[in-house]
Amino acid sequence: MSGARRKARRRAVEVLYEAEVRGVTVDEVIKRRRAQPEPPINEFTEHLARAVDERRERIDHLLGDYAIGWTLERMPVVDRNILRMGAYELLWAADIPDGVAIAEAVAVAKELSTDESPTFINGLLSRLMENKEQLTL
Repeated sequence: MSGARRKARRRAVEVLYEAEVRGVTVDEVIKRRRAQPEPPINEFTEHLARAVDERRERIDHLLGDYAIGWTLERMPVVDRNILRMGAYELLWAADIPDGVAIAEAVAVAKELSTDESPTFINGLLSRLMENKEQLTL
């Protein structure tokens, strides 16, 4: 997977994070970021952030159901948004292989979160993958 795609994923997580923390819509964050020359926001980032946002309610429900010993509210905001992105790519992005969706979410967690986060994210997304057929109905 290209470094450009990973950077775009990381930026999508940043957009989702900012929208959640500031209490604004994903579209508002994208609009504001487009108005700034740096860092540039690309189509893949915008598509991914909007797609996650559109399915956020369903994604959050699934994450809450499959997170062992954690509620969505207790998870660090950055982890919650990495998980949302990973779950979206895993369950609804047909062009992204399951292993890539999980590996990319884990890689973004290594860049943006705590030492424990990659293992937690890998475990939760793997549980979703094992149940993927029932979850995407």
